[in-house]
Amino acid sequence: MLDLASLTELLAQPQKIVITTHHKPDGDAMGSSLGLYNYLIQQGHHVKVITPTDYPEFLSWMPGNEEVIIYTDHTEAAATLIADAGMIFCLDFNALGRINEMGALVGESGAIKVMIDHHLEPEDFDDYRHWDINACATAQLVYTFITGQLNHKELINKDVATCLYTGIMTDSASFSLPNTTPEVHRIIADLMEAGAVNWRINDLVYNNSSESRLRFLGACLANGLEVLYDYNTAIISANKQTLEKYKVITGDTEGIVNYALSISGIRLAAFIVERSDKVKLSLRSRGEFPANEICKKYFSGGGHRNAAGGVSTDSLDQVINQFKSILPEYKKLLIQ
Repeated sequence: MLDLASLTELLAQPQKIVITTHHKPDGDAMGSSLGLYNYLIQQGHHVKVITPTDYPEFLSWMPGNEEVIIYTDHTEAAATLIADAGMIFCLDFNALGRINEMGALVGESGAIKVMIDHHLEPEDFDDYRHWDINACATAQLVYTFITGQLNHKELINKDVATCLYTGIMTDSASFSLPNTTPEVHRIIADLMEAGAVNWRINDLVYNNSSESRLRFLGACLANGLEVLYDYNTAIISANKQTLEKYKVITGDTEGIVNYALSISGIRLAAFIVERSDKVKLSLRSRGEFPANEICKKYFSGGGHRNAAGGVSTDSLDQVINQFKSILPEYKKLLIQ
């Protein structure tokens, strides 16, 4: 593993740097990536953010977004940048499988690889790691990487602050999760003092829906909601016909699982959606309930204790029934 002194020495000279993050990037993935991008370009580095796939339109306003390369749209250009990079920053993921086809390219690259992440059980593909599973967001770790490890707090300008605020806000569910510690609020205060405008960021992320997205949400709640009071669990499901009817695009399903969790008394919520080639699950939980354990054990996934995801190649109905069949195993935790 590379030590901090060696990393700092490398960053003291202009480098060709690629920043990447997991497929279907969320607010933390894009906020941390663009926050780091806006920091590194101040030091004269040649930096490109490459995402494995597209991402929600409501994140496209962030400073530096115009420089992002989507791998699936520009495969050859992205592959060349990865091959030529001297350093690759891997943000908000800890396994190369999370970046799809890019995983092989990053794994084969001779570039120094830096992981900044807060997920459990990282793979050993990195040369330097800034990792903490107790952090509420990777954007929080990018902040501590810049201000603590690299001692460059003065380079947290408005653009950096805006992106990092977005990442922390979205991954902490607007500062409502248990890992939103006093330290997180102090970081948020620093970011606001550096120029992040909290109300505007909130408005751009959360008040930016299309009409079709709202109608899709309505259909999910009207036709796809099932509440299992015996297990304090709620499920929202949507089949691919519903997605087609409402012309669902990337980002339109974001946050729907939280409506199930908002029901009084519910401790575990699931959003189960049928895509063209697989069924995806998003789980949210309250307190100590291990949503990540269910995803890892039964649905080839993982994540955090209160926010996790998984996939299945079974049919939508089979996945829903499998999820229900698991609940008796966790009944004691769900009803306590």
